[in-house]
Amino acid sequence: MGKATATTVLALALCGAVLLLLAARPLDAASCNPTALSPCGGALFGGAVTPGCCMRLKAQQPCLCQYARNPAYSSYVNGPAAQSVAKACGIPKMKC
Repeated sequence: MGKATATTVLALALCGAVLLLLAARPLDAASCNPTALSPCGGALFGGAVTPGCCMRLKAQQPCLCQYARNPAYSSYVNGPAAQSVAKACGIPKMKC
């Protein structure tokens, strides 16, 4: 896996962690796309939380529990960086 791909996957997973903290509503699987969280990648590694990140995070909020249950993303969804990004975006803790 290339560095860019690994970073994107990690960023998406961390964003999923942030999303886990948010209250999720059910959505069809087709609407849930962890790659949509790529704008949050920089914030997950110490960069600034951008408006684009928050917009995408809020749009994917209903999918956070799904991401949290996925072994590929769960460790990131529960990470402290993802929690910080969610808080910065004004997203409440998620209850799955």
